[in-house]
Amino acid sequence: MEKDKVPQDDENLLEGKTRELQYAVDEDGKYVAVKSVGWEPKNIVLQQEWELINEKVQHAKSLVEKDKYSPLYYHMKKGLMSSWVLAKYAEISWFKVIRHLKPKGYSKLNDDQIRKYKYAFNMKDSDDLSKMD
Repeated sequence: MEKDKVPQDDENLLEGKTRELQYAVDEDGKYVAVKSVGWEPKNIVLQQEWELINEKVQHAKSLVEKDKYSPLYYHMKKGLMSSWVLAKYAEISWFKVIRHLKPKGYSKLNDDQIRKYKYAFNMKDSDDLSKMD
């Protein structure tokens, strides 16, 4: 691709606040790095993916509200985490995370475990782990 033909379709989700590096050929036929704000097909796919993720987060919220899962499940989905990833970030065994995803297990969390989960979700100490925004 030629340097002057690098896509600059500024309709991306971050509204031009980010750039991605593309490589293109300059006037001398040499490869150079060119910043691009986006490419329409890629932006469309990203938008569709975020819509799907948001649907999954809302579904997780409804399951928590129906008392089928604990609030950890909502925060895990919102943070794009699996139970394995959450276990690693929170430094809690995977088996315990699975148990805490259920309302009964969640009700038995101690202060240290709550603190670890808040850290994993990038929450402040003053934030309520059971709150779903």
